[in-house]
Amino acid sequence: MYKAADQRYDQLKVRHAGQTGLMLPPISLGLWRHYGSNDPLKARQEVILHAFDQGVFHFDVANNYGNNGTDFGSTETLLGQVLSTDLKAYRDELVISTKAGYLIHEGPFGFGTSRKSMLQGIDDSLRRLQLDYVDIFYAHRFDDTTPIAETVRALDDIVRQGKALYVGISNYETPQAQQAIALFKQLGTPFVLDQMSYNMLNPHVVTSGLTQALADAGAGLIAYGPLCEGLLSERYLKGIPEDFPIHHTNSALFAQGKPAVVAKLNQLNQLAQGRGQTLSQMALAWLLRDQVVASVIIGTTSVAHLDDNLQALNNSTFTADELDQIDTILK
Repeated sequence: MYKAADQRYDQLKVRHAGQTGLMLPPISLGLWRHYGSNDPLKARQEVILHAFDQGVFHFDVANNYGNNGTDFGSTETLLGQVLSTDLKAYRDELVISTKAGYLIHEGPFGFGTSRKSMLQGIDDSLRRLQLDYVDIFYAHRFDDTTPIAETVRALDDIVRQGKALYVGISNYETPQAQQAIALFKQLGTPFVLDQMSYNMLNPHVVTSGLTQALADAGAGLIAYGPLCEGLLSERYLKGIPEDFPIHHTNSALFAQGKPAVVAKLNQLNQLAQGRGQTLSQMALAWLLRDQVVASVIIGTTSVAHLDDNLQALNNSTFTADELDQIDTILK
C-alpha cells in the first residue's frame, strides 16, 4: 500500500494564484501526452506518486486528453484510477484541474464552451476522475461561437453546484480574458488562473499585455509548454529535425529558420552552464522569476526527468546582468 513520503513538503515553497488563497507548487505535472489507455498504468502511476512524494501536489488534465487524438477522456480515467486508490487518503492535499472546450465526442455539443457543453463536460470529467469535485475547472479555449457571458455563467454555476472550487480560462488572448474577468468579478466567481503557452522562446503572454492584465485583476498565469516541446533542452543544440512537431502556439519561432533558433539555444545553454544548471532548469527558473506565474506545467513519463526539472528550484534567482544577457539572446 502506498504511503506518501513524510518529507514531501520540507523543501516546498508554494506560490499563490494571484491574490487568491489557492496555492500551487511552483512546478506541476501535466498529463497531456502519453497518459492514455494505450499507456502502462503502473509506469504512469509510478511517476504520479513520485511527483507527489517530491511535493508536486497539482495534477493537470483535460477532458479531451487521451491517446494523441483518440480515446478522449482516457487520461482522466487513468488519473482517476490513481486518485481512487493510492492517493485517495490524500485528496485534501491535492489540486486537481481539468478542462472542457476541445472535441470530446460527436455532435454540436462535443466541443466548444456553450453552457450545455460545459455542464455536461464537468459531470463526465468527475465520473472519469472518480471525484466529487475538482479544484480548478477551465474553459479550455476561447470559443467565438459562444458568448463569453454564457461560458462565464456556466463556470460560475459549476462552482455554485460544488463541482469545482475555482475556475480558470485557457488560451484566451488579452481582450477576451479581460472581458471574462470583468464578468467573473460581477458574479463573484472565484476566477484564479489563465493557462497559456509560455516559455523563453515565446513571450507572447508578456508582450500582449496578458500578464499585466492578470496581475491587475489579482489572478495568476499558469504556463504550459515551458520547455517549448523540448527545444529548451540539450537535445537540439546540434540541430532541429525538419519534422520537429512544434506546437501551434510556438510556430512563429522558425520564421528565421531553424539554424537561428539553434544558435539561440547554444547561447542560452552556455549561460545556464555558468549558473550551474541545465538549459531546461534555467528555462523553468526564468519563468518562475515573475510572481504572476503561479506554476509551470511540465509533462514527463520519466521519474529521472521529473527530478531533473525539479532541480530548477535550487537556483531560481537571476542577476540583472543574467537577465540582460537572456534578453539580448532572445531578441
